[in-house]
Amino acid sequence: MQLTTLDWCFIFGFFALALGIGVACTRQAGKSASDFFLSGRNMPWWLLGASMVATTFSTDTPNLVTDIVRKNGVAGNWVWWAFLLTGMLTVFIYAKLWRRSGVLTDIEFYEIRYSGKTAAFLRGFRAIYLGVFFNIVIMAAVSLAAIKIGGVMLGLPPVHCIVWASLVTVLFASLGGLKGVLLTDFVLFGIAMVGAVAAAYFSVQAVEIGSLSALFSHAEVAGKLSMLPQLVPAAGGGFTPESMNLLVSVLIIPIAVQWWSVWYPGAEPGGGGYLAQRMLAAKDEQNATGAVLFFNVAHYALRPWPWIIVALCSLIVFPNLESLQTAFPHIDEKIINDDLAYPAMLQKVLPPGWLGLVLASLTAAYMSTISTHLNWGSSYVVNDFYKRFINPEASEKAQVWVGRISTVLMMVAAGFLALQLSNSLQAFEILLQIGAGTGLLFILRWFWWRINAVSELTAMVVSFVVAVAFKLVDLELESWQQLLFGVGITTVCWVTATLLTRPDNPETLKSFCLKIHPGGPGWKHVYEELAAEKRAPEDPASHLPTGILRMLLGCALVYSALFATGFWLYGQPMPAAILTVVALGASASLFKLWERH
Repeated sequence: MQLTTLDWCFIFGFFALALGIGVACTRQAGKSASDFFLSGRNMPWWLLGASMVATTFSTDTPNLVTDIVRKNGVAGNWVWWAFLLTGMLTVFIYAKLWRRSGVLTDIEFYEIRYSGKTAAFLRGFRAIYLGVFFNIVIMAAVSLAAIKIGGVMLGLPPVHCIVWASLVTVLFASLGGLKGVLLTDFVLFGIAMVGAVAAAYFSVQAVEIGSLSALFSHAEVAGKLSMLPQLVPAAGGGFTPESMNLLVSVLIIPIAVQWWSVWYPGAEPGGGGYLAQRMLAAKDEQNATGAVLFFNVAHYALRPWPWIIVALCSLIVFPNLESLQTAFPHIDEKIINDDLAYPAMLQKVLPPGWLGLVLASLTAAYMSTISTHLNWGSSYVVNDFYKRFINPEASEKAQVWVGRISTVLMMVAAGFLALQLSNSLQAFEILLQIGAGTGLLFILRWFWWRINAVSELTAMVVSFVVAVAFKLVDLELESWQQLLFGVGITTVCWVTATLLTRPDNPETLKSFCLKIHPGGPGWKHVYEELAAEKRAPEDPASHLPTGILRMLLGCALVYSALFATGFWLYGQPMPAAILTVVALGASASLFKLWERH
C-alpha cells in the first residue's frame, strides 16, 4: 500500500511524541523502583483509568472481536462481556483493599497474606511464571496482530513487523517507567479511539455497503446482529445442536461460571496484574476505585461498537477465508483466519491521510499494551525475584537497571513466540484454559482466613496441567466443556489442599486484618482474637452488602449503555430509549450510594 506524505507525518509524529514522553520521564523514573514501577504512588484516577483502557485496547483486540463476530455474530462477544461482573466486583470491593496493602506489586501481597517458606516460594515462582512466561504469551498474541496488520496494510514480512513495532515501544517503556507509560497511554487512547471510529465510518461508506441500514439488512449480516444467542428450531422439534452449543458456550458458561472462576489478564477476579499496579499507583483509595470504574465503563460500554461495525462490514466485503486469501496472496496461508478481516477492511476502505492516522492509532494500541506488560512484568522480576531472592541489598538504581534489561529480554522472547501463533482467538482460549478454576480462590483469599499458599500453588499447577492435557489428548470436547472440566478439577483440588494443610501463622493473619481491614464472617475468629488482645480494628463487614449492591448497579449501567448504543445504531428506538433510561437510572442510583458511603 502506498502511503502519502501526510500518512507518514502522522506515523512519525506519533513515534516522536511517544519517545519524547519517555525521555522526559527518564530522570524521575530512574530515581527509585517505586518511581519506575508505581510513579511515586500519586497518580489521579482519570490518568490511571485511561491507561487501563488503553492497555486493553490493543492491536489484537479489534482482530479478536472481528474473529468472534464473523464466527458467532454480535452475541459471541459475551465471552468477554461477561468479565464486566469481575470488573465491577473489583471496583466496589477490591480496589480499596489493594490500595491499603501498600505493596509494590500484587505478587508481594503473598507475603502479607500468607506465612512461611511456602509463601516466599509462591511469590518467587509466580513472579517468573506470570511476569515472564505468561506475560510473554500475552505479548506474543498482541504482536501477532501487529504482524497481520503490517502484512496486510504495508506488505511487510513478519520479522520486519516485529522488529519495527517493538523497537520504539521498548525504548520508551524502559526509559520512562510507569509515569511515561501512563502519560503516553492517555494520548494513545485518544488516538486509538479516533482511529477506531474512523475505521467504522469508512467501512460503512464502502461501495459494497453505503449506509448503516444497508449494512444491517444485508443477507450476510442480518443473522449476526442479535446481542443474545438465538435458538434455531430443528426440523424434528427442539433446537439445532449448533444453536444450543452457541447459547451455552458464549452466554450461559461465561455468565454462570467463567467470570468468577477464570483468571484472565485485565479481568482477574479480585483484581490483579497491571490493574492492581494501577490501583497501587493511585493517590488514595478513592482514586483507585474511580480509576477501575472509569476503565470498566469505557472498556465495555464505549469501545466495542466501532469494532463490531467493521467486523459486520467485513462479512460483505470478505465473506469467507478464500476471499481474504485471494485479496492478499502474499500473506502466509497459516495466518489467514477471520481475525485478518479487520486489517483487510482498513486496507481496502481508508483514504490517504486517514490511513496514516489509523495506522498510527493501531501502533498506539500496540505500544500502550506492550509497554504496560513490559513494565508490569519487569516489576515482578525486580521486586519479587531479584530483590527478594537474588540481591536483597540492591540499590534503587540497580533495581531500575535490572528492570530495563528484563524489559528488553521479554520483548525479544515475545517477538519470537509471536511468529509461531496463527490467530487471536487461539491465544485467547489458551489463556482462558490455563486460568480456569483459579478465579474463585483469588476472590475468596481476601475474605476466608483458611486459604493459604499451598491453596494457590495447587490451583496454579493443576489448572496448567489440565490445560496442557487437553491440548495433548484430543477428548473431542467443546472449548466450554474443557473449561468446565478445568474449573471443576482445579477447584476440587485447591479446596482439598486447603483443608488438608495447616493454616497460616496466626500473627500473619492478625497483621493482615489490621493492615487491610477485610471484614466479613470469614475472619470472625481472627477479629475475636484481636478483640481479646484489645487491638481489634473497626470491622467493615457491613460495607460488603453495599459493595455488592453497587456492583450490580454498575453492571446494569454498563450493559444498558452497551445495548442501548446497539439498538440506536440498528434503528430500533423503542428498546434503545428504554435501555437508555435504565442506564441513566442505574447511574444516578450508583452515584447516590457512592456519595453516601
